[in-house]
Amino acid sequence: MAKLNQIIAVEKGVKSKSFQELTQAHQALQKLPPLSGISRTYQPKDEEGEQLPPESTRVQVKAEDTLRQVAATLTRLFDVTATKDWANCTARADVTVDGRALLREVPVSYLLFLEKQLKDLHDFVRKLPVLDAAESWTYDASTDVWRTEPVRTVKTKKVPRNHVKAEATDKHPAQVEVYYEDVPVGYWTTVKFSGALPAKRVNELLDRVEKLQDAVKYAREEANSAEVTDRHVGQAVFDYLFQ
Repeated sequence: MAKLNQIIAVEKGVKSKSFQELTQAHQALQKLPPLSGISRTYQPKDEEGEQLPPESTRVQVKAEDTLRQVAATLTRLFDVTATKDWANCTARADVTVDGRALLREVPVSYLLFLEKQLKDLHDFVRKLPVLDAAESWTYDASTDVWRTEPVRTVKTKKVPRNHVKAEATDKHPAQVEVYYEDVPVGYWTTVKFSGALPAKRVNELLDRVEKLQDAVKYAREEANSAEVTDRHVGQAVFDYLFQ
């Protein structure tokens, strides 16, 4: 008795072969010359006339034969697909994480859905914003965000100063150069806030998603290893269609 994963493995090849042969059959029936035949003989008007050999062309393609070939090819496809789809209705497995069955008796179709969703969730979690590692953060329950300790910095103001390079004399004025000096005028106290997540939290979330991804894959493999009952529906379909 075959297993579901074996049926899934051959289904793609059967589909491809069926499509190719159906296309070839369709193209063959669109060409009139192979479908046509002829037979003719020549008789001269009198015994002295020129004798010509008979001519004939055989029919190379018969529509009924093509129908039988198409039915045979598609019957295999119909049977393989039916076997897979009927099996998918009964093939189930538990999704187990850390020894605990998180989900029980999950059908294959839903396991495939979970795989896709968890891949998208993994991409989402991996790109979550992370707190700046250059700062020291603590959680502030009153604002429900992360905050840094207050940092006090000096605010300065540039004040012009005069530097006398040469004193005034009775012949020359004083030579004075203006420069600016930073003079403290106050203090800033800064607290930074952030709605991002600690790197540890993001790594924990990623670890959970990856564990569940692995569990779903194992469950799918288990479900796909279930034995299947061969279904034979193609003949009934084509007995009705082509007979």
